Amino acid sequence: MNIIIIGGGKQVYFLTKSFISKGYSVTIINKDEEYCKKLARTHRASVVYGDGTKPYILEDAGAAYAEMVIALTNDDPDNLVICQIAEKMFKVRKTFAMVNDPKNIDIFKSLGVSNVISSADIISSFIEQKISIDDIMNLFPIEEGKVAAMEVEMNVTFPIIGKMLKEVSLPKDCIVGCIIRGDGAVIPRGDTVVAENDKLIILCLPAVQSEALKIIRGRTD
Repeated sequence: MNIIIIGGGKQVYFLTKSFISKGYSVTIINKDEEYCKKLARTHRASVVYGDGTKPYILEDAGAAYAEMVIALTNDDPDNLVICQIAEKMFKVRKTFAMVNDPKNIDIFKSLGVSNVISSADIISSFIEQKISIDDIMNLFPIEEGKVAAMEVEMNVTFPIIGKMLKEVSLPKDCIVGCIIRGDGAVIPRGDTVVAENDKLIILCLPAVQSEALKIIRGRTD
């Protein structure tokens, strides 16, 4: 899969790292020349220096052959324009736009951008649910927040260490989809025992995130 990411910062860094590890071809567009040089040194990805809202820059990045374009700039109008150009001019099937102002979600959707991500909504959801995220390494929403995926590293103090998964009373709408153990991965079953330093990949509905973490961590805060 050919993916184009426009923007910078940690989001771009970790997304690029994740996509490359899956064997995808990634091209990053950024209009800071020095930052582009840094990206070229740290990633096995193509880097294009320029303004991603310009059609010729997207063309240089290979938009005509891309299956996905992700706009992650700090400017909502830029992210909208990038997705519109990618869809209408280059016929990209999947585009994702980050909105910094949640009020723009409906505007983006009304203008044809179907996949809109609001970091503010994700953060506010955690605050509302009073979730402590100390032990969460990665978290991302699926289908615009309908499902959440969390990577939680097991601490020696957690009460589920040494227990089989079938002995852990997780909420109904929550499952452990995978366990990262050392350099490998385990697809868990009911008799899989949770070990210290395991990283549990948890899928759940947002409404039960807080409850699931409390059970795993053995805390009431």
